[in-house]
Amino acid sequence: MQRFDSIGIMGGTFDPVHYGHLIAAEFARHEFKLDSVIFMPAARPPHKEINEVLDSEHRYNMVKIAIRGNPALTISDLEMKRAGKSYTIDTVRYFLKHYSDSDIFFIMGADSLLTMHTWKDYQELSGLCRFVVATRPGYIIERSDPALKNLPSILWERMDFLPIPGLDISSTNIRQRVAENRPIKYLLPLEVEQYILDKGLYREKEGVKDVK
Repeated sequence: MQRFDSIGIMGGTFDPVHYGHLIAAEFARHEFKLDSVIFMPAARPPHKEINEVLDSEHRYNMVKIAIRGNPALTISDLEMKRAGKSYTIDTVRYFLKHYSDSDIFFIMGADSLLTMHTWKDYQELSGLCRFVVATRPGYIIERSDPALKNLPSILWERMDFLPIPGLDISSTNIRQRVAENRPIKYLLPLEVEQYILDKGLYREKEGVKDVK
């Protein structure tokens, strides 16, 4: 097994992956001198019904396509192979066991931080690794926010904020645009766009059957 001094884990659904994800991963890699950032597509996200997300194979393939050309970005199917729902704490425990000499950084967006109090064993998770929270420039995280005030103190001690360019891109919007036959060019890598079109993905609107 290859040895790393520091590893970034980029968890998420990636439905689909887009430039916001890629920028957060690359900026974190540079800022925190990470040897590698590993994208970790969730097979069964705990907060979503399985029929609300695209098949994990397609999401995995799109990430794999998106990170080509950057050897510091890799992908793992760990959560796809694991039975049951995909919990961050199980993934972090795996890396702590198999990369015991490495510093582990979990990379997420500010929206994920706001829901962290609902995560499985979040109090224990808070003390297991370091956290990088990607934010838009000027975005202020208030510890007094009702969604954040009960998070453990150790989490705040282990957390760093990473401003990234304020790209107004979301996977939800991309899916909606595809369903409405609107362009998604420049929101995600060209090869990922072509994969979506070739496979006929996201042709139905969010929660509404596409009758075209």
